[in-house]
Amino acid sequence: MKFTVAIDGPAAAGKGTISRAVARAFGFAHLDTGLLYRATGRKLLETGLQPEEAAKSVTPADLERDGLRTQAVAELASRVATIPEVRAALVAFQRDFAAREGGAVLDGRDIGTVICPDAEVKLFVTASPECRAERRWKELTASGQAADYAGVLDEVRKRDARDTERADAPLRPAKGAHLIDTTEMDIDQAVDAAVAIVRKALETKG
Repeated sequence: MKFTVAIDGPAAAGKGTISRAVARAFGFAHLDTGLLYRATGRKLLETGLQPEEAAKSVTPADLERDGLRTQAVAELASRVATIPEVRAALVAFQRDFAAREGGAVLDGRDIGTVICPDAEVKLFVTASPECRAERRWKELTASGQAADYAGVLDEVRKRDARDTERADAPLRPAKGAHLIDTTEMDIDQAVDAAVAIVRKALETKG
């Protein structure tokens, strides 16, 4: 059976946690597509390749490497994601993953709008910038990285602007997407909401 769940949303809204939980709940494969851009950014730092060449050279093994979650790599990933040639180079990787047998969950910023517009389920997970910055700040400090809340909030807002205002595949809810605002939700509530939507779609398909 092929069944695709496309989950989009801004940074630190909870889409990654929700995506992994949905994949576990239904036995689907999961792909954090943001790691593709982080891996591309890391290759730029390490090799000096041009962005498009770096994107084309990304392999599944690159997504398992340590160091992809640092702030420096995250910021570079956001910048290379604005380059149309980079996005185009990574489309095939994502679509092949989405088409696998047994079901797939992909999370990112253009999954429902560009990569998998015909996905059986499309979710848009969001939260206020202040809420997302607090989550990101706590995550960074817990991992031992130096960070201050004001700086993280500023970066969240800048990243939102880059993601929503870019000419190629801007971040926005896909047509027919279910909105999940996690600002006032705990993670269990958010996961339950997503799982219920996917379960209903599976029952309808079956």
